[in-house]
Amino acid sequence: MALYDVPAPAKINLFLHVTGRRDDGYHSLETVFRFISLCDTLNFDLRSDGRIVREGAGHLPGLAQQDDLVVRAARALQAATGTPLGAQIAYEKRIPAGGGLGGGSSDAATTLIALNRLWQTGLNRDELMALARPLGADVPVFIYGRPAFARGIGDVFSPVELPERAYLVVRPPQQVPTAGVFSSPDLTRNSPCVKITVFADWQKINAPDNGFFKNGLFGRNDLEPVVFADYPRVGQAAQWLSEQRLSARMSGSGACFFVEFVTLEQAAVYQQQIVSKISSRENDVVVVQDAWACPGLIDHPLRYWISS
Repeated sequence: MALYDVPAPAKINLFLHVTGRRDDGYHSLETVFRFISLCDTLNFDLRSDGRIVREGAGHLPGLAQQDDLVVRAARALQAATGTPLGAQIAYEKRIPAGGGLGGGSSDAATTLIALNRLWQTGLNRDELMALARPLGADVPVFIYGRPAFARGIGDVFSPVELPERAYLVVRPPQQVPTAGVFSSPDLTRNSPCVKITVFADWQKINAPDNGFFKNGLFGRNDLEPVVFADYPRVGQAAQWLSEQRLSARMSGSGACFFVEFVTLEQAAVYQQQIVSKISSRENDVVVVQDAWACPGLIDHPLRYWISS
């Protein structure tokens, strides 16, 4: 038995406000998560000997097996269910590491969902989310499986309806480790809380005009000033995108940016323009490394693999 070409989609944070710091050192957040079509893919072959064997590590060749979130997720499911089964796991990385797109978290969530099916362990969504939380703050939303208004440390969810949109996703030539951003003394930690209804109303009134949005994006990403100061190549990419008259926002703790469009065709036009400029760059100065045109997803592609 096997499951092949199982998707693990990237996420973007449509906004990200840091509203406080908790006694346990974690930060209180408000954000809206949306999945996009940029995906890693994973293959799972059933093993009867109970072993979890990872084949390679995509674009992370130095990642030890015991530190891989995919392996940790598989072992967490084994421990929780007592299954004697194992799995051979191979995956192909397309979501860039250190980009704020949740690639490792998504891979871990897809592993929990897929092995729950392959092993027939029968955990429901709440039970899988409980396993996901110790793996990382972003892992639960991929189990939740739909666009979400998130509070707490980003793991208390309310469903949110989002219009069909497409995104230009841009990757600077620099990775950003999340922990360092949140530990910065310069990080804003007192943004006022917003209501989900305020965000919902914004979506309705922010009508597009010729493929752009007159009022820009809702809210802000409070992590941007810290990242731009500490990671200058990310800041350079933000400046370059502004010079292209693109209203871009950083996703999560960076380094990737997104620009919202009404249609995929509009996003693809700008993606091709950026790729052309990358190819013809002068003086070997790399401001942008990659760009993708991606539709926003209505739901996680594996949402209905789990019983609620």
